[in-house]
Amino acid sequence: MTNNNENNAEVKRILVIEDEGDMCLLLNLLLDGKGMVVDHVNTLAGARSFLQRETPCLILLDNRLPDGLGVDFISFLKRHYPDIKIIMITGIDIEAEDAALEIGADQFLSKPFTRAQLHASISNLLN
Repeated sequence: MTNNNENNAEVKRILVIEDEGDMCLLLNLLLDGKGMVVDHVNTLAGARSFLQRETPCLILLDNRLPDGLGVDFISFLKRHYPDIKIIMITGIDIEAEDAALEIGADQFLSKPFTRAQLHASISNLLN
């Protein structure tokens, strides 16, 4: 899957770890195309399974997931996949920002965020 508008870059794979269907749909609409392929999982177990098959360049990680906290998953990601950039996204746990950044998240976005904020965060990390 290539995008002819992207002359100097390969397609970037982004993994969204999010259990809210509406948020997954929104992120997909905001990111798909534009030189990006978006994959979704809704649990940390699903993320581990996905990462055994594919290596995204960026993960958008929700904090509250059915099988654990995203903030607790960051150290696993940094230990096993140190090159993957991580943007923690959460609407409830704003106090998790300091912990997430200290553990290794590259950026933190509070829900709701704008399209511009999302694209700026991704651009800063991938370009």
